[in-house]
Amino acid sequence: MSEIVVKVTRGSLVESVHRADIAVVDSKGNLVCSLGNSHKVTYMRSAAKPIQTLEVILSGAAEKFSFTDEEISIMCGSHYGEEFHIKTVEKILKKLGLKIDNLLCGSTLSLNKEYSKKLLWDHIKLNPTYTDCSGKHAGILSVCVLEGYSLEDYNLPEHPVQKEIKRIISRVCSIEEESIIIGTDGCTVPVFGMPLYNMALGYSRIASGNGLPQSYKKAANRVFRAMNNAPEMVAGTDGFCTDLIKNTNDKIIGKFGAEGVYCIGIKDMNLGVAIKIEDGNTRALWPTVIKCLEDLNVLDRNEKNLLSKYKSQQNLNNVGKKIGDIFPDFSLKKNI
Repeated sequence: MSEIVVKVTRGSLVESVHRADIAVVDSKGNLVCSLGNSHKVTYMRSAAKPIQTLEVILSGAAEKFSFTDEEISIMCGSHYGEEFHIKTVEKILKKLGLKIDNLLCGSTLSLNKEYSKKLLWDHIKLNPTYTDCSGKHAGILSVCVLEGYSLEDYNLPEHPVQKEIKRIISRVCSIEEESIIIGTDGCTVPVFGMPLYNMALGYSRIASGNGLPQSYKKAANRVFRAMNNAPEMVAGTDGFCTDLIKNTNDKIIGKFGAEGVYCIGIKDMNLGVAIKIEDGNTRALWPTVIKCLEDLNVLDRNEKNLLSKYKSQQNLNNVGKKIGDIFPDFSLKKNI
């Protein structure tokens, strides 16, 4: 049963609550802490991207095309479609000898609402590079080019590159391939349904490298390093994922997934965290993530100060006046 994690007040009343399920797992598979149902099955959504990107390195595509940290990081990210994001995706495509039309992710506005307004105001003609998943798609295409796979249907579950990615997800998260539930993401590629426990286990391993074969460990270290060296590619200007990674001194990686999913890998503590907000509302995610990190004693005083704006937020009315608060109200339960 999901438990309350975030409360929203208006005046003296708690007007709304958000419930969540959380799993905290170490790289040996121990469930260290939890809240609600730590084995709740849901889709990993875009939180799977850092694990999916392992295929770019394991296949040899990263070496073949001399991908930079910025390019690896944007493959792991859900970027805002800012100018530097678009240029990075275009650079990847140029290395592959491909065009924007090869991206099958569709064209969408930015995840950043203010930037979306600017794009609309400036009458920008959108193309697939603006889409938050275009980096992931470019990474998948790099494997297709290297291996000589078809480019027209790389987004389908039966395509060789998607089968390879599924095998990697299975290996890293210690779940049988047959047990992974396949759905279709908004950007047209497969998404992976599994228990939160397995998501957290996967993140503990890609952060620490522990429990992985040597080739996987090397690839995981590359992903971790790239995301920390280029956190602006994981989200964008004033983005939560970007600020979280940038302000935690190479200790963690964190990745948002649609419908209220968030996964964190904590390197030196060998821990992974997987969170699912029951109603899918993103406003509850950031306070929940910060409270989890505080409960796990991950953040020092300076890091807490730098990230404090995400823990508790003001509930504002139409003229910007505070009329309540949005704040976390839970504690993780220790299992070992």
